Amino acid sequence: MSIRWRLTAWYTCILAVTLILFGSAVYGVVHFNTYSEIKKKIMDQRKQMQTNIIVGISQGQLKFDVGLETTTDFQSSQIFGQLHNYQNNQNLVTNNLADLKKLFPVPATANATKAKQFETYKLNGNPFMVYQEPIVVQHQLIGFLQLAVWTGHEEELLRLMRSILVISATIMVLMATTFGLFLARKSIAPIGKVIEAADQIQNGSDLSVRIAYDGPQDEVGQLINTVNNMLGRMEGFYKNLEDSYAAQRRFVSDASHELRTPLTTIRGNVDLLQKMWSKDDSDRPNIDEATLHTMSLEAVSDIADESKRMSRLVSDMLSLARADTGRTFEKEPVPLEILVEEVARRAQMLPRQAEWITGDFSVLNGIYINGNKDYMQQMLFIFIENAFKYTPAGEVIFDAFIFKNQVGIRIADTGIGMDKEEVPYIFDRFYRADQSRGVTEGIGLGLSIAKWIIDELEGSVEVVTRQGEGTTFVIWLPIVFPTPLE
Repeated sequence: MSIRWRLTAWYTCILAVTLILFGSAVYGVVHFNTYSEIKKKIMDQRKQMQTNIIVGISQGQLKFDVGLETTTDFQSSQIFGQLHNYQNNQNLVTNNLADLKKLFPVPATANATKAKQFETYKLNGNPFMVYQEPIVVQHQLIGFLQLAVWTGHEEELLRLMRSILVISATIMVLMATTFGLFLARKSIAPIGKVIEAADQIQNGSDLSVRIAYDGPQDEVGQLINTVNNMLGRMEGFYKNLEDSYAAQRRFVSDASHELRTPLTTIRGNVDLLQKMWSKDDSDRPNIDEATLHTMSLEAVSDIADESKRMSRLVSDMLSLARADTGRTFEKEPVPLEILVEEVARRAQMLPRQAEWITGDFSVLNGIYINGNKDYMQQMLFIFIENAFKYTPAGEVIFDAFIFKNQVGIRIADTGIGMDKEEVPYIFDRFYRADQSRGVTEGIGLGLSIAKWIIDELEGSVEVVTRQGEGTTFVIWLPIVFPTPLE
């Protein structure tokens, strides 16, 4: 059974029980008040008869009379009277009861004192409310008095009332069921949209589906908002997952490509060496010993260079793999002035065509960075080597400054630069600006590693570039003040 039918059934049952209890209460109050008036009327008449009881002895028999015929207004009050004499087993009745030619049942002598004070009887199909009283004189039961009122009008009124209550309750239950089903269907309709959206997501991959709802922010509205927010988060997670998968596939493809090139070179040179130094004269090329020696040295040099290139590639990939697993490096306060001066000195030895200009690093005197010396040097050399690589002519500037408890290390060049649209992607793995592809050496992992190191140092990097005018990187690192050494 669906929720709307269950809600309708519960609502109908509750309403039906409420109507039954209400109708029963109303009917009970009317019934009680109606018959209370009748009983009061009979008791008032009985009080008028107390002074009219006549008891006498005639011919050895006890005779009595309660004045059924002589009681004032007895007949006009529409009260039917019957007096049974247990002495002679005779009945004295009023005229209106005699006209019915039917008597009220009289209990036996043994049961007379146990009879109910009020009882209902039907004579010839006519309903009566009967008052019953045993007549006892000197502790002796001599008769049984019964006073009755015809209750036909009251019975008809109560019967009509029962019919009205039953019919009206039935109509109200049917109407409540109909409107309850309509309201339940209207209330549950938004949940149907939730189910429809979930089915669309289950049967397809469109996570952009949202549930349209402009109703009140009740429980259903809150549910729909929650589901929409959940779908939004799922869409974001799914998009990030797709981007991760795409980046992983691109990473594997680029890594395979980068590894295939040196492997092809190594394999080609190994094959050449095998042919040149083969003992089989048919495979060995016809060249003199000097040329053979020269070609062998060139092949070995190529193999060594490509092996170094593969080693760097594997090392960079290993560093990024460690970063992906959440591994970090140990940190300690590092004196920044000593570190950058050492980097500036060693950078002079790097192969370059641009002029190497360093600033005054005395501003960093006493400045410490919570980091790792080796990783910080690696990060700085990545930026410096890139600046040399993409500056075929011009200058590369390396300096530092302090601003609001942060130190900024600047590497600026006047090289080829890049488009501003490419800046958001330069830290992606294997990404290289279009104009640098095939022109400069590299595999596109250096800046990714540098960005990981900066993030681990809780710093940031700022990039300013313009195509044909050069690029400036500013590495911002937070300053720490360690305990002074004794």
